[in-house]
Amino acid sequence: MMVLLSKSRYMDGLQCPKLLWYKVNDRKAFSQLSDAQRRVYEQGTKVGELACKRYSDGLSVGCEYDSKKNAAKTAELLELRKPLFEAGFIFGDCYCRVDILVPSGDDEWDLIEVKSTTSVKDAHINDVSFQLYCLHGCGIRIRKCFLMHINNKYIRDGDVDVSKLFVKSDIADQLVTVGIGLEVRKMLKVVGSSCPDPEIGVFCDKPYKCDLKNLCWKSMPENNVFDLCGSNKLSQKLFEDGVELIADITERVKLNSKQQIQRMCSISGEDHIDKKEISNFFGRLEYPLNYLDFETYASAVPMWNGVKPYQNIPFQFSLHIQKVQGGELAHYSFLAKGKDDCRKDFVAALKKVLGKSGSVVVYNKSFEISRLRELALVFPEYDEWVEDVVLRIVDLWDPFKKFSYYSSSQKGSASIKKVLPAVTGKSYDGMDIADGMSAAAEYLMATFEGCGNKDKIYSDLEKYCCLDTEGMVWIVDKLRSIVED
Repeated sequence: MMVLLSKSRYMDGLQCPKLLWYKVNDRKAFSQLSDAQRRVYEQGTKVGELACKRYSDGLSVGCEYDSKKNAAKTAELLELRKPLFEAGFIFGDCYCRVDILVPSGDDEWDLIEVKSTTSVKDAHINDVSFQLYCLHGCGIRIRKCFLMHINNKYIRDGDVDVSKLFVKSDIADQLVTVGIGLEVRKMLKVVGSSCPDPEIGVFCDKPYKCDLKNLCWKSMPENNVFDLCGSNKLSQKLFEDGVELIADITERVKLNSKQQIQRMCSISGEDHIDKKEISNFFGRLEYPLNYLDFETYASAVPMWNGVKPYQNIPFQFSLHIQKVQGGELAHYSFLAKGKDDCRKDFVAALKKVLGKSGSVVVYNKSFEISRLRELALVFPEYDEWVEDVVLRIVDLWDPFKKFSYYSSSQKGSASIKKVLPAVTGKSYDGMDIADGMSAAAEYLMATFEGCGNKDKIYSDLEKYCCLDTEGMVWIVDKLRSIVED
């Protein structure tokens, strides 16, 4: 059976031969898409459909699930000299579909690739280079190549204006087709042979996390060199030099201060604790302590007036208030359950329950501060209140991002998902919603698409967001017991 190398397979092959082999020969090895991943793909599809609206006289080729029919239909429609959507071309063993092909002059065309990103990425250049290789091979004269991507400066005002939502970047000068034929032959040889031995490295996450990473990395030991914070190049070099464990890094290797802490913890098996720095953190806290966390969603196509692409829209908060050290916790929450713009209800509900005194404890303060100030821009009547809240914010992330506290179980990360179990022994394991991306995806599907069990999803969202703030309480209590010991 003849294998056609599509552009997606070509991109897989550039990242990893084993990934390509599995995509062609053993699709069952891949797990089902998560709701968050499915949301990303659906968003890309919606963006592509909107981009086509810029060409009102365009024609959809169709037959996208049958490459030969798609290519044959494209050949017929090319004669009409109209914009074509999903035009397909087979050149030798290669097949590509072009998002938008626009006629130029008498016998040339402009190739337009549509992406839901806000800028041109390296991976996009390889993607379009492969398409250009196929079209040249089919004798199609290409005048210019563009990447049409989201304009992050666009602000919705009324119906979505597709002429302003997108930006067209001329990328012709960045494309390289020389050598693609050789790469194609190598890849076809790979898919026709036995499965390649696994190779691991930083490329397993570039340009995207490989779907086979868990399979290929299962034999890697804990606290390996790829857990070093802040240096992919160093991790790769150490691994290529035969060093797998952080504990085996010699003193001759130049490490930054955080990496040195990682090395010491790996060797000793003990946590690193800088009591002085942690005590300085406690010196900034004033009771009552208001532990606050937001959940947000973002969309490539703004859903509301006054919103930019990918602007984070807060739809949920959790707030735990502790009036005195060791005192009882009061919990307040908000979860928008309607289809209307929820931002004013969100900020009004937060102001009602967030007192006027005490520290507002968050994890990674730049996120909450940005959301609060965005709300103040839309609802200026809250501006003074927002600035007062911002002045009271204390970031629990500080002692962890500085590695004032570090445990090897964090694997170089200072995220609360790693810090909570490292410090308290508790975690998000077993929760049906256990991360922010999943929370946003589940919320959007339940609220706006009517998918799933809405009551259960809302309950799971409440539990998840509640744990974010209650977890901060547990972390602070544990840190306090450490410095007072």
